[in-house]
Amino acid sequence: MSEVSLHKPFPASQVPAWDMETDVAVIGFGAAGACAAIEAASAGAKVMLFERNSGSGGASGLSGGEIYIGGNGGTDAQRAAGFEDSTEAFATYLKMAGGPCADEAKCDHYAAESLNHFAWLKAQGVPYRGNYLPGKHIEPTDDSTLIWSGSEAAAPFCHQAKPAPRGHVIQHMGWGGGRPLVDILEAKARALGVEVVVDARAVALVADGDRIVGIVVRIDNQNRFVKAANGVVLATGGFVMNEEMRRKYCPETFKLTTPIGDKDDGVGIMLGLGAGGEAIHMEQFFTTCPWTMPEIHAKGVFVNAAGQRFINEDCYHGRVSRCAVDQHGGRVYLLLDNAHFIQPMDFAQMTIAGTGDSWEEVEAELGMAAGTLSATMAFYNAHAHEGRDPLFDKQVPILTPLDQGPFIALELNFQTSYFSFFTLGGLKTSAHAEVLDRTGVPIPGLFAAGRCTSGLPAWGHGYSSGMSLADCTFFGRQAGKGAAQG
Repeated sequence: MSEVSLHKPFPASQVPAWDMETDVAVIGFGAAGACAAIEAASAGAKVMLFERNSGSGGASGLSGGEIYIGGNGGTDAQRAAGFEDSTEAFATYLKMAGGPCADEAKCDHYAAESLNHFAWLKAQGVPYRGNYLPGKHIEPTDDSTLIWSGSEAAAPFCHQAKPAPRGHVIQHMGWGGGRPLVDILEAKARALGVEVVVDARAVALVADGDRIVGIVVRIDNQNRFVKAANGVVLATGGFVMNEEMRRKYCPETFKLTTPIGDKDDGVGIMLGLGAGGEAIHMEQFFTTCPWTMPEIHAKGVFVNAAGQRFINEDCYHGRVSRCAVDQHGGRVYLLLDNAHFIQPMDFAQMTIAGTGDSWEEVEAELGMAAGTLSATMAFYNAHAHEGRDPLFDKQVPILTPLDQGPFIALELNFQTSYFSFFTLGGLKTSAHAEVLDRTGVPIPGLFAAGRCTSGLPAWGHGYSSGMSLADCTFFGRQAGKGAAQG
């Protein structure tokens, strides 16, 4: 008998007996798996959902519950706040946010269907208060809905796509809206008759020729063979918890120390590769240090260890953080004056590295060469007084002079400060969530969604909050529909 392996499908001809039979088998019970199961069951398919943990959640359950939505004139929350959001502007922003990794077909598909997706989420019971919370927030601390959650109003994005806030957060007091979001989707899936099997770890796909026809799951230390007559959906998350895969594909993440995920060990990616799929953009990752808490710190200036600016600080906090990690020296500094300094959040572990009554004194305290940081700030302040940033195009009103001493440099150290991160690369899939082989042809019977794929949030330098949940819920639905059709 063939070996059961993540890296090669088990031949259907050698299955001794099918322990379970279904139309669609979904692996992973985060938001992507739940949405796939809901759509497959709604299409009339018998669905079994397998989860290695003892309950639902995944990385989705650890999130803020924010979904990136817009286009088609805007959602009800956007329009009520006075924002008109065209599908063209939405799609343009998604493509810019994807940078060199953007999948234009996925961007166009999601932009065109985003409002319908929002209506679908509401139909599943996901609640939204509908109000707009202005300002620069990582997550609302109340139950507000609409926030600016990316770089929409910052250069270069604002010059090519009309800005609009698109982060839509589930109605939930405080942080952590991902858990109630998954709970609602789980309840809907169960109500539709989806059979959930927990403590079941996927260890292989089963193939009949080039078609995926089932899975092998490990339950109570025994391999169980599951026939999936119509299709299999991989919704297993990324690979941030797999150090071997990170060293192979995404070694830059070892600059950082706080991975964010659940059982994100790359198992779905390995299963897809073994079936003939292709993994793309595996070097990409998201990271952020919560330096915009308090919000006023967004008016600060970032410099690297040589005292040079490297980004327009009004863009998304994750974009700033990702560009920071590209800098040499293992740390960057957030410069603030007395008018804009508030003690940072303790968990961010940002320390005061230098102070002074002039930027020259701060420069000396940081051990920088004379005339480096001080020249940077002299140039910045002179143009900020004119409402301009000729180097990085930072926009008013966040663009403001920092000239009211005393002055402070906060250190963001890649190893000791809180730089959370997760991987973005994964299986190449179509806009309909089909897993594609190396020639771009769908592998029959195999679908995937969420962080085990390379989706809407494909480029760490362009990530916006809400893109991961947008990607996994929407393309999870596409995967469920496709798998149900067989």
